[in-house]
Amino acid sequence: MNTLVLGIGNILMMDEGVGVRAVEELQRRFVFPEGVAILDGGTSGLELLAHIRDRDFLIIIDAVRSGHAPGAVVRIEGDDVPAIFKVRISPHQLGLSDLLAAAMLSGSLPGSLVLFGIEPKQVELGLGLSAEVQTGLERLLSVVLPEELKKVGIDMQPAAEALMSGRSFWDSL
Repeated sequence: MNTLVLGIGNILMMDEGVGVRAVEELQRRFVFPEGVAILDGGTSGLELLAHIRDRDFLIIIDAVRSGHAPGAVVRIEGDDVPAIFKVRISPHQLGLSDLLAAAMLSGSLPGSLVLFGIEPKQVELGLGLSAEVQTGLERLLSVVLPEELKKVGIDMQPAAEALMSGRSFWDSL
């Protein structure tokens, strides 16, 4: 399955950068099979259209206000994903909303779309994640995302195991 895991956010706005931090950690901790790409989308919008085109499965990771406690991980899928960005916490989410609309209009929207949102605590100028969001990110990386990918037949191999088996990070590119 041709899959893209897309992390978005602004790392200069504390918890708002959780999507970018997620993909950084995914690339550091895991080796993915052929057909799975991991992308730091930062605060990009429509320019990401080329990256999502022709994908079977798109997973987006971002900070999302969902009304839950800070650090909570929420899973939103399908048509509900564009709707969640009606409540924006940052300007890049307008770009993501435009990206999803353009993909839908052009027939480029992947067949399966899932958003993993992490409820932010602090969205203000600064670096790093709050303790609550860091905990939520850890849960996403260690439990939630591996289970989601396993459902579609994708196994995330820990980087240490890949090194012992002779596979390197570069083999996954």
